[in-house]
Amino acid sequence: MIYLFQSFLSEIVHTSFSVKQAKKIDLRLEELGANRVTPRVDCDLDFDDAAAEWLGTVVKYLNETGEGAGATTQSLSPISALPGTSTTYSRRNPFKAEVLENINLNGRGSNKETRHLELSIEGSGFSFKPGDSLGIFPENTPEIVDLIIEEMGWERNELVPFNQKGETCPLHEALTHHYELTVLTKPLLEKLAQIHPNERLTELLQSENKQELKAYIEGRDLVDVIRDFTPSDIPADQFVAILRKMPARLYSIANSYEANPEEVHLTVGAVRYEAHNRARHGVCSIQCAERVHPGDYLPVYIHENPNFHLPEDPSRPIIMIGPGTGIAPYRSFLEEREAIEATGKSWLFFGDQHYVTDFLYQIDWQRWLKTGILSRMDIAFSRDAEEKVYVQHRMIEKKQELFKWLKEGAYLYICGDEKHMAHDVHTTLLTICQEEGSMTSEEAEEYLAQMLKEKRYQRDVY
Repeated sequence: MIYLFQSFLSEIVHTSFSVKQAKKIDLRLEELGANRVTPRVDCDLDFDDAAAEWLGTVVKYLNETGEGAGATTQSLSPISALPGTSTTYSRRNPFKAEVLENINLNGRGSNKETRHLELSIEGSGFSFKPGDSLGIFPENTPEIVDLIIEEMGWERNELVPFNQKGETCPLHEALTHHYELTVLTKPLLEKLAQIHPNERLTELLQSENKQELKAYIEGRDLVDVIRDFTPSDIPADQFVAILRKMPARLYSIANSYEANPEEVHLTVGAVRYEAHNRARHGVCSIQCAERVHPGDYLPVYIHENPNFHLPEDPSRPIIMIGPGTGIAPYRSFLEEREAIEATGKSWLFFGDQHYVTDFLYQIDWQRWLKTGILSRMDIAFSRDAEEKVYVQHRMIEKKQELFKWLKEGAYLYICGDEKHMAHDVHTTLLTICQEEGSMTSEEAEEYLAQMLKEKRYQRDVY
């Protein structure tokens, strides 16, 4: 019992759930007759202390009641159940990694800017597997920090709290390093309405205005809220108390620990767009693109991703689908397969806008094709022809061979945009199963569901 529960806890703490999802799981367990050892705790970004307390209560109950005694010779420890506690450095204590390289992978004239970063993790004690991610704690841009301070009429050096312990630092530093300024949430607006009554804001938060609220939140940030609802009379310390803690940004690791244990490589697409008459930027991606140079340091930690790993048997074939920056983990997959001399076949589907400017890591793929580490590769560059071609079109073109690989036991991976690409690829897989496997739509769904259950179909989408 304890061994199984420890495995369950380990799976949970390495999986991201929304509060809504957690409530559904909690309710379903109750419907199945489970009894709560301790009430559910709903956590936001600053979850470590609350999670540790919850785990401690559960573990204490299991150890004191002796449930499952004899199943293992060790008592379950609440510390061992938390991720990132096996080394000195973790999410709670990030390692300052030196930037060794920061290169633009796109050619001149590209519509995109994709940075290849190489970070030194020498001395960190970190290890990682292909498929794992690196968490970076970013800084807000100086422009948005200065705008907020100016709009609110605050003093830059006023001391404000920056954590739950009540420790303080200058306002400018707190807004730069500790608080999320670019992502709006309903809870944030509700807290603002409580400390600054505003008729328009209160109306926006009414349940019947759900779609209007969703539309307002999309593409806006804290500067917009300040300008739209003019909460200029709120003291700085009271205002920052309602802000969310700055979350880390996760990026798939693009190299193998076996091949290079002292470095982490990342593939970061710079996010820039216009919305509501203002230029907008991705917090971490633009920091990496514009303000991070070799010799600088970034606070980082390893985020394990047990649901996106290579098969344990290196002789098993793998199919990798990843347009754009979704290509990153597959570079680590093939570096790993090269380092351990894996014998399994590998097939990569990659797509982007233009062959000449956007063929990310082209030299690496060509080298691996030549040496046989990469068995085959199909590419789709959507803007090079009058009719747009995406990876799912290449999959349909190769559907007979692709389904043959699946029948041979190939593991299939999807990495990238969830809303569009991953959905389209999944639909394409269903079509291929129906056409090449003579399946009904229900049978095709069941086939892919079984692959998911066997962990032969893995997705890392965002």
